[in-house]
Amino acid sequence: MSEHSLQTLDVIQQDAEPIDDCWNRIGVLGDKSCPLLVEHIHCRNCSVYAAAATRLLDRYSLGQQRVQQEYRAQQGEVASRSLLIFRLGDEWLALATRRLIEVSTLQPVHSLPHQRSRALLGVANVRGALVACLSLGELLGIQAGSAPPASTARVTPRMLIIGAQGGSVVVPVDEVDGIHGIGEDLLDSASVAASQAGARFTRCVLAFNGRSVRVLDDEPLLAAMTRSLT
Repeated sequence: MSEHSLQTLDVIQQDAEPIDDCWNRIGVLGDKSCPLLVEHIHCRNCSVYAAAATRLLDRYSLGQQRVQQEYRAQQGEVASRSLLIFRLGDEWLALATRRLIEVSTLQPVHSLPHQRSRALLGVANVRGALVACLSLGELLGIQAGSAPPASTARVTPRMLIIGAQGGSVVVPVDEVDGIHGIGEDLLDSASVAASQAGARFTRCVLAFNGRSVRVLDDEPLLAAMTRSLT
């Protein structure tokens, strides 16, 4: 791996907000003052520890994929765009990872009095900070649907933390597939879904890994997100 790629990974890791390692302060590796120790005996049995581990692995996985894609691009491979593919209802969607800050575990959403927009679900607590939570389904015209057929893989709902003008927003999604490098030639040749609901936020519809994936046009989508908050 090139020195530039290693530097990119360092930047991703530095930008990630620190995870509260309570097990080192009040848990079995700290002063053992955590009231949950009575129930769990050891921190590794606690849901807080498990959630922190999941978030850490998600960040590392995303960072590794971004570095690998950059490295392949530097080696002269076909130009590609890094996209996060995820599911909302019955639809698979793709968003440019340049807009993605983090994939987080699902957090409770607290509604607000006199909410200004149907798309605004409320606020969520993301590591101590209140972040506006938006319904991507409302913005895109996607109805809630059933989950795909059961498989051996566990399906876990997530929250996407997205960088929007004026600050971050979070959007709940039903499933995250991962980050993929999609060739620009495939995106350019994909059919534009002009008649699809919410098509103003759709760049194209792509056949990928046996799925029909709706590639989102992030510029107007983020502008709509910002309008939903004002």
